[in-house]
Amino acid sequence: MDLNGLIKVVDEVDELESDVSFVRILWVTHSGQHRCRAIPRKRFYDVVAKNGVGLAFVSMVMTSFLDRPPSGCSVGLVGEARVTPDLSTIRTIPWSKQDEMVLGDLNVKPGQAWEHCPRDALRRVSKILKDEFDLVVNAGFENEFFLLKSITREEEEEWIPFDSSPYGCSSAFDVASPILREIASALHSIGIPVEQLHTETGKGQFEVVLGHTVCTKATDNLVYTRETVRAIARKHGLLATFLPKYILDEVGSGCHVHLSLWQNGQNVFMASDESSKYGISTLGEEFMAGVLHHLSSILSFVAPLPISYERLQPTTWGSYLLWGNENRSAPLRASSPPGTPNGLVSNFEFKPFDGVANPYLGLSAIIAAGIDGLRRHLSLPEPVDTCPNLKNLQRLPKSLSESLEALDKADFLVEFFGDKLLTAIKEIQKAEIDQYSENKDAYKQLIHRY
Repeated sequence: MDLNGLIKVVDEVDELESDVSFVRILWVTHSGQHRCRAIPRKRFYDVVAKNGVGLAFVSMVMTSFLDRPPSGCSVGLVGEARVTPDLSTIRTIPWSKQDEMVLGDLNVKPGQAWEHCPRDALRRVSKILKDEFDLVVNAGFENEFFLLKSITREEEEEWIPFDSSPYGCSSAFDVASPILREIASALHSIGIPVEQLHTETGKGQFEVVLGHTVCTKATDNLVYTRETVRAIARKHGLLATFLPKYILDEVGSGCHVHLSLWQNGQNVFMASDESSKYGISTLGEEFMAGVLHHLSSILSFVAPLPISYERLQPTTWGSYLLWGNENRSAPLRASSPPGTPNGLVSNFEFKPFDGVANPYLGLSAIIAAGIDGLRRHLSLPEPVDTCPNLKNLQRLPKSLSESLEALDKADFLVEFFGDKLLTAIKEIQKAEIDQYSENKDAYKQLIHRY
């Protein structure tokens, strides 16, 4: 065979491989579910990379329990958006190396975002913060999840923890180390830094702590992390779930996020010297005060299902309106990790966030609240640095219904999200409330969705 013949064969093999290799375009619905379209690699790079793929409007407003929109939803069956791949996010899939994955934006036409695009919502809010205050939010997520195994009892499948070891137990880490090591390696291969891995309080519960970075990238990293954890768990015959409560008598899983403010490459959430009252800069205090002030109003963005509120209980933490210095019972915790100068605070931890929230919408709501705090120069109340007297504290919404009532009063959010997106979110959450009030055990099936 001459050289030209060899080149032809190689080209034919490459074309054949591209036909059986796929690029998955990923997006996250308003109800926090990951969805994808798989495109043959050649077609993706020839056509879809530029033009995207069609997506029915209604696909974004499907509920957690059924692939249908809420009854009477303002987003109907007519109309189509385009899922346009953000090529800066394309990665080789670590557990399926012949394939790639990429995150998608939702556009109505090239270059024009659809008002329901969660990634664009976060970009819009971040731009307001940058334009008005020259500030950037950095974020780092802590991902708690359960690893479950399937057993059959009386001919019915049941999912139980794959291990029963307590918090921080090294033997539990030994049992799970093949999975955790593969997760960490996979995340490293796609540029996502892992800061810690450890066993959590629940049976079969673990946590992956991601490094902090600019908030738009941090949320992208979170989506890829969830994809990675679930896929590698399946590879090992297990099911990984980020559901805030998969059974009521077990501890819950959160998705705590650490937030800081940056300007010209410097952390300006932290005070410049120890003379600050709380070790937090004026900018940092006003931003955090806005988040605390609006916490009830934005709670349904970060805890969007009725089952979310089974985690936010007085017997755990994060259920009363307060902040504290290293206070684990507070929904907002001022944090001074090792290496922070004495008396100063480098970031604050926001604890109500959970693993069923759309991370782009959740983080957008937090930043919007912080912007309002900066605009109004809000001040933090005194921190609660002891075990609090709950009688003297305001309870956060105890249910999604109460959170939705608070959201209805949060007129300041219209500027950041727009009427159409806010209306759709409320419609979805009302449907969630109705579904789970009528079907008390329906949440148990959500381990297969989250």
